Amino acid sequence: MCTPARIIGMTDPVKLPAGKQPVLRVMPMPSDANIHGDVFGGWIMAQVDVAGGVRAAARAKGRVATIAVTQFVFKRPVLVGDLLSFYADIVRVGNTSITVTVEVYAQRNPEDPEVHKVTEATLTYVATDADRRPRSVPFER
Repeated sequence: MCTPARIIGMTDPVKLPAGKQPVLRVMPMPSDANIHGDVFGGWIMAQVDVAGGVRAAARAKGRVATIAVTQFVFKRPVLVGDLLSFYADIVRVGNTSITVTVEVYAQRNPEDPEVHKVTEATLTYVATDADRRPRSVPFER
């Protein structure tokens, strides 16, 4: 019989996405975790927002603001000392908005390395002008 973790693929190590560069890489410290060494979900959410914002700002060619988080799934715990890699892809560009998916992978156990997908999220950003008002996303050829 399969456990729920097995059904959604939470237990098997994976590989980092081939041919893609992470937008952000960071290692959580003890101050980012509870007394058991599990990293706070809010800390992970903040890093996901940074990674998505980097990708969205590059596409918008300027300032962006987060306007929605439409999906956020924590697949596995993140531990102090994990090396986290954040991969962000644009999935939709509207007139003023950009929707980005972010996948987070943890590299852990340097003596016997393993990689786990720990989080995935979908966020939407709006391009803003100097007055922080919505502006059109530049057309890209």
